[in-house]
Amino acid sequence: MGLGRRLQTVLLIFIAAFSAHTAVIAAPLTPAANGAVVVMYHRFGETKYPSTNITLKQFEAHLQELKSGQYNVLPLLEIIAALQRGNPLPDRTVGISIDDAYLSVFTEAWPRLKKAGFPFTVFVATDPVDNSTSGFMNWDQIKEMALAGVTIGGHTGSHLHMPNAGRDRNLDEIARSKKRFEEMLGNPPRLFAYPYGESSLAVQTMAKDAGYIAGFGQHSGAFDGGSNLFDLPRFAMNESYAGMDRFRLVIAALPLPVADITPADPLITTINPPAMGFSFLGDAKALGRLTCFSSNAGKTRVERLGERRIEIRVEQAFPTGRTRVNCTLPTNKGRWHWFGRQFYRPE
Repeated sequence: MGLGRRLQTVLLIFIAAFSAHTAVIAAPLTPAANGAVVVMYHRFGETKYPSTNITLKQFEAHLQELKSGQYNVLPLLEIIAALQRGNPLPDRTVGISIDDAYLSVFTEAWPRLKKAGFPFTVFVATDPVDNSTSGFMNWDQIKEMALAGVTIGGHTGSHLHMPNAGRDRNLDEIARSKKRFEEMLGNPPRLFAYPYGESSLAVQTMAKDAGYIAGFGQHSGAFDGGSNLFDLPRFAMNESYAGMDRFRLVIAALPLPVADITPADPLITTINPPAMGFSFLGDAKALGRLTCFSSNAGKTRVERLGERRIEIRVEQAFPTGRTRVNCTLPTNKGRWHWFGRQFYRPE
């Protein structure tokens, strides 16, 4: 998550400076129906790991906000099912996800989520559990959660960098982890999260062909029925970026209605920086307020071609590893339409 810190900082500064002017902005785009936000956690109360940890005080404040009556916290499976069927979701729909099955999920997060009555999904990499790795849950604990209604999702076996691995290795990782879920829980998972949020079109296809119905990354944004269900965004939470101002901002985010997204593949192997862009499906009059940021270059140049085509111009080549790009558009009610992507350049 360290690679995204500069982007988050720049974006939050921009939002803070701009929010005072949102009252005079014409309300853009489409109704909020059929959109959702998913937040992502890893560790709870494990202050030795601040980049993946959230303090218990922060987490309790998040749950209190979600309990305020403004939000609709739904299971990820229910959110995906609604999008697949074209059914509307209530405004301010929020999903809760947790990656990696650390022990603090069982000892700290689950009791608090259970008390709040909130559904959530845990994406489990099976090798650390099989190997009884210190600091991770065991199968008995995962089974107890699953029997109580917690959704368990796939996260490969070894938590590898999938775009760097060959096809055979990735297929083995997916198949091996699914087999362990079937052996230990009685059924395979239906949701998948890419380790580190890293994917490619080939990896997304493998997840789909393996029987998963959706795949989640670690890039910021909201999503709707027009989004790629195998490249869904999640807002990451850690000690540095879990303050209540940011939390309220992101859980109120709205999808940015876009199509014809380029490049189609988030894996960068040839053209660098990539030719990024999309066609905007909302009220074109709102596009003057669109702003985009890159984690490697800060604020980017946004070029408008015709009425609705947007091209994102970045001069600097993407470094190896992960690069995130975010585009936001304010409404007149203090909320933000938010579209993000995560790219991966192999070493």
